Amino acid sequence: MKKALLLFLLVLLFFQCAFQENAAQPIKPVPAFPESQFDQLYSDKTMGLSVENGRFIFRIFAPRANMVELALFKSAKDQAYANYNMLRDEDGVWEYSTNKRLWNKYYGYYISAENGKGDIFNQNVLIPDPYSTSVSTQNNYTINARSFIYKNNFDWGGDTWVKPKDPRDLIIYEAHVRDLTAHPSAETDAPGTYLAAIEKIKYIKKLGVNAIEFLPLHDFANIEIPFRDTSTALFNSWNAYARNHWGYMSTFFFAPENYYGSKGNMIADAYIDDKGKSVKEFKTLVKSLHRAGIAVLMDVVYNHTSTYDPNPFKMIDKKYYYRLDKNQDFISASGCGNDFKTERPMARKMIVESILYWMKEYHIDGFRFDLASMIDDETLKTIIKEAKKVNPNVVIIAEPWGGGKYNPEHFSTLNWAAWNDRFRNGIKGQNPHSRPGFIFGNWDEGVSRRNVSRFLLGSLQDDGGQYLNMKHAVNYLESHDDESFGDFVRVYLGKSKENTGISNIESHHILTPEELRYHKLGAFILGTSQGIAMIHSGQEYGQSKIIERNDFPDENQGMLDRNSYNKDNTTNYINYQIAKKNKELVDFYSSVFRLRQVYPQLRKASRDELEPFFADSEFGIGYRMLPNNDSENELIVMVNGSKDKEAFYNLPDGMWSYLFSTYPYTDDRVLNYITLKPTSGVILIKH
Repeated sequence: MKKALLLFLLVLLFFQCAFQENAAQPIKPVPAFPESQFDQLYSDKTMGLSVENGRFIFRIFAPRANMVELALFKSAKDQAYANYNMLRDEDGVWEYSTNKRLWNKYYGYYISAENGKGDIFNQNVLIPDPYSTSVSTQNNYTINARSFIYKNNFDWGGDTWVKPKDPRDLIIYEAHVRDLTAHPSAETDAPGTYLAAIEKIKYIKKLGVNAIEFLPLHDFANIEIPFRDTSTALFNSWNAYARNHWGYMSTFFFAPENYYGSKGNMIADAYIDDKGKSVKEFKTLVKSLHRAGIAVLMDVVYNHTSTYDPNPFKMIDKKYYYRLDKNQDFISASGCGNDFKTERPMARKMIVESILYWMKEYHIDGFRFDLASMIDDETLKTIIKEAKKVNPNVVIIAEPWGGGKYNPEHFSTLNWAAWNDRFRNGIKGQNPHSRPGFIFGNWDEGVSRRNVSRFLLGSLQDDGGQYLNMKHAVNYLESHDDESFGDFVRVYLGKSKENTGISNIESHHILTPEELRYHKLGAFILGTSQGIAMIHSGQEYGQSKIIERNDFPDENQGMLDRNSYNKDNTTNYINYQIAKKNKELVDFYSSVFRLRQVYPQLRKASRDELEPFFADSEFGIGYRMLPNNDSENELIVMVNGSKDKEAFYNLPDGMWSYLFSTYPYTDDRVLNYITLKPTSGVILIKH
């Protein structure tokens, strides 16, 4: 009888505990932390969802909330099957834990606050976890996201980072996951996806690059408010496509964009509910690139979030996470959206932990930081310090402007590399109309032959440049922004006009001999300049960004696009048929990059081994590589930017021969001098 009674009490206790764990119990609201304490609040606890000793622990930092409730769902669309009140600690962290196994469930938070008037607090709106590592999203600008709980059991098979011995060994290919394979000419099984990109590794490898830098892959707000819809809270007058294709509007800083997964789609209001497949598929892409010896870099956006999607941080506490004006409205000094208050301790914690997460969980080799000047110095220092603890060879690159600031010199003092836009403007030009550059026989504003010589030698501060070390100079001629290099040349030559429709699109794409001369000289200078080299995908065949979409009433159809951020179509897609037709340029890039790898002194010589070398004419510029203790071959790099005048160079004593040239040559030997053709470059080697 006593045993039966004891058993009954134990069963009753079990069901009582189970009921208490599965039902939100009444709880008294707690007072919010005042704004005066924001900068003192900090927690070392693991944020988001963690599984520790079999318990699922949920944590969210919400300092001004009075109550926070965790909601669990069985699917991306169902109502919650369980709700739990969370408890707050002394640092503003709300927590709930359970030993119930929650794999393949969905979750989110309901947050309420007594002083929520004028903010975004709404206890009836589900807020996904800002630390979500996988999300289900709906295809509209409200996203209607739920966090997904999946088992992390990916088999890396011994994979680790691809470690460049020196950052200057990098030849970076900036690319967009979808653009690589969305065009029919890519001939892939699942166009526009992570897995399809694997099928293009052979192409990338053959090109001679050894690193790929993906445009943003954090799950982002890729659908904007409907165009000119007066029923929306924010009137979209700027984007007729109502899309953000490039991805510079991060929403979830720990989850990969699920549109690029095998379950991705753009069906209006449909859900992308891939149950963690995007996680596995992106890891598979990284693993495959590493097997080919290609490093993987991510373009990351921590300086702002979208102005139109319900970003979790905006919904949790805009006063904590964002820079606001005196009226408590969002500031957009970035010009892109709501500027993130990176200097807040828990905002800084999130940024650093996001970086480390992608390094550890996805084996990412490096990062390019969008508008890095918008990030405070302490955060910048913490990022590189903590990242190098994980991988001493991690690649950290800044876009060194934002908020009206341009300061690559400062990033160099922090041991960050930075995009070298002075190289871009000096060599190619700032624009093809009024400021063409050196390769067109012109000096951009503030540029002289001494500047161009400095660009070739690594843009060092000792030479009047921006960088303390050549390792910090990321030289490039084209990125996702502005005209493609191909269109820059076309507009400069008058082959195309930006505001006039193109009548013969097929012939427009094919490079003429004159266009090829400019492309080859640009590629030659990029490949023989000290520092890190970067090209944008499509640059290798002179891609033209034409607004071709026929199913959309774009008034600029048939014209060139210099800001194609919103076009998920053939304007941005890589067209491999055109690449075949412009094979001569593709092969030239491949040859230049192969030469750069074979002769390390073309990318990472010591400055005291380099000597400026000039012709008798204004645009004849180069440098001589003096022999060193390693007995490397002595080389001379020479270029002529003039469009119509030859450049005469007297050569140092010795026997010299052609190693490489932008034009064919028949006589291998060179004696006491060389006359360089207009718009050309050569490398001589001493025997």
